[in-house]
Amino acid sequence: MDASRTSRATLAAVTLALVTSACGDAGGLRGAGPTATAVSPARLWPELPAASSPAWDYGEAETETVKGITAPGDDIHKVDPVAVVRAEIARHADTYTAEGSPYAGTVAGMAACGRKSDGSGGTGACPVLKAYYRDLTGDGRDDMALGFRLLPGNGTAVRVYTFQRHRLVQIMANDDAVTAVELAGRAVIIRSPSQIPGYEYRTQWTWDADQKAMLLTRDEFLRTGEPKHLPSPLPSSSASAR
Repeated sequence: MDASRTSRATLAAVTLALVTSACGDAGGLRGAGPTATAVSPARLWPELPAASSPAWDYGEAETETVKGITAPGDDIHKVDPVAVVRAEIARHADTYTAEGSPYAGTVAGMAACGRKSDGSGGTGACPVLKAYYRDLTGDGRDDMALGFRLLPGNGTAVRVYTFQRHRLVQIMANDDAVTAVELAGRAVIIRSPSQIPGYEYRTQWTWDADQKAMLLTRDEFLRTGEPKHLPSPLPSSSASAR
């Protein structure tokens, strides 16, 4: 018997002795019952040809340079969030200002920004939300997480900006109906409502140094609480007759 087998046999004997000696002690080691048999993954449709391109565009690795906005020493705390949103509106006229654009209400609300600032970029009518700062790229400098309302609907735009080579760059963009946005470590977590009661969508965006962007690294559909149960239907007259 080789050394590895001897050590395994010794470990098994010691473990068995511990379990046996503990059986008579209240609060000692107890068996947890039978363990489910592990099942290896089964590949379905192995003859299916591999896809050559993604079916859906999730916006991975899409970045944009924000032209015309700088800050002394590349200090992102000195960047005006309202100016950043106005720069996006100017870059994407088809989304905000063109005829029939879906978010014309956001443009109308921007007129309220910058008057009697309440810490969220403007008055209550201003669609720009309070900016938050954290090092999300791991370079030792703060980046800016910015949100603004997509009006007239109930959507929220979530953006992350950083400085790269003295240029302000948008490294993440997500538009959705939002329940909550969280910063966890160097990740941005977005929670969105589901049409199924008691469940929500949860996506996580994480910095990728190779792509120089925040990528969608997790997309989950999670239970958040007890769903509301509908009352059981009463038996029909035909059923009671039987």
